[in-house]
Amino acid sequence: MFNPLRFIQSVKQEAFKVTWPNRRDVMIGSLMVFVLATVASIFFLLLDQIYRFLLDVILNINIQIWKNGT
Repeated sequence: MFNPLRFIQSVKQEAFKVTWPNRRDVMIGSLMVFVLATVASIFFLLLDQIYRFLLDVILNINIQIWKNGT
């Protein structure tokens, strides 16, 4: 049978086993997340600009062909 008191005791025991990161580890992890998010956003910005340029070139070629009737 399920014993809620035993469950709470086991959760408490497991909580005491947790080792929390120190301040330096938290700062390094936060800095890494910030840097990688910045790099990813710049990468996707450049990729978006390249795709936009290529799409504009393709659409302009298509419009020129359509206007010339060939």
